[in-house]
Amino acid sequence: MAAVTPTVGWIGTGRMGYQLALRLLNAGYDVAAYNRTRAKAEPLTEHGAKIVDSPADLASRDIVFIMVAADKDLEAVISGPGGLLTGEAKPKVVVDSSTVSLEASARVRAVAEADGVQFLAAPVSGNPKVIGAGKLTVAASGPRAAFDAAQPLLAAWGRGVTYVGEGEGARLVKIAHNVFLGVVIQSLAEIAVLAERGGVSRAAFLEFLNESVLGSAFTRYKSPALVNLDFHPTFTTVLLRKDLQLGLSAGKEFGVPMPLAAAADMLIAQAVGAGYTEDDFATLVLEQARRSGYQIEPENVPVDDGLAAEEG
Repeated sequence: MAAVTPTVGWIGTGRMGYQLALRLLNAGYDVAAYNRTRAKAEPLTEHGAKIVDSPADLASRDIVFIMVAADKDLEAVISGPGGLLTGEAKPKVVVDSSTVSLEASARVRAVAEADGVQFLAAPVSGNPKVIGAGKLTVAASGPRAAFDAAQPLLAAWGRGVTYVGEGEGARLVKIAHNVFLGVVIQSLAEIAVLAERGGVSRAAFLEFLNESVLGSAFTRYKSPALVNLDFHPTFTTVLLRKDLQLGLSAGKEFGVPMPLAAAADMLIAQAVGAGYTEDDFATLVLEQARRSGYQIEPENVPVDDGLAAEEG
């Protein structure tokens, strides 16, 4: 007998949530979506989604995904007024892909389990363009049965889904990932400016780096921003700092010294204080140039970011 395709609820259609919900629609799933600002969810109707007025309206769905900005938002959509778990109906599985603290995730997990709902933490690595290229990756933790139910849907998001165990392990994986992100982008800004001050264009330096053993998907897809100073936001400096703070807090909790993360946090805090709050976190290169005593300029040359969209 063929398996029954689960119905899907979606909460949060910001830059990331919209694209992930769209991939599920394109994969043929029946999706109903909620967003606090309804207009941001409405375009999904062109792809077959239904739009609802509150998280509680999604409670009869089999699996409900959540992608919101912070701890308080996650707790609000679960148990606040009109929250997902405030009515009689309950979904079978809740999958949260927000980047939140371990403490908030544990509180929400406890609420869900008390209602007989399985809760899976499934934070992601990537941005909307990474999603479009089919290269998003996912770490998941929680009951194995919940992971098995959600895995085919998570696989529709990109190239890799890793089950890391019970509890809040996936939260720690994502926090550690984003701490590394902060350290790497700060280091990348520093060495790009160093090369330029020594007479090498940023484009030439990053081309060399990306072809070397130290190059990565990340250094390649950040190269256009660092070379041409196009800072259309994929992830802001404010959000990066929030995650560094979560990482430093986890380091303190588990007794792990994190001197490089602490230094990066200080420098990123300075960039936030200088007003780099709404644009992409690659604006750290502007602050690094300022500290180096010069006005950085766009080089206006073609740079491949390695993220060509998937065909179809």
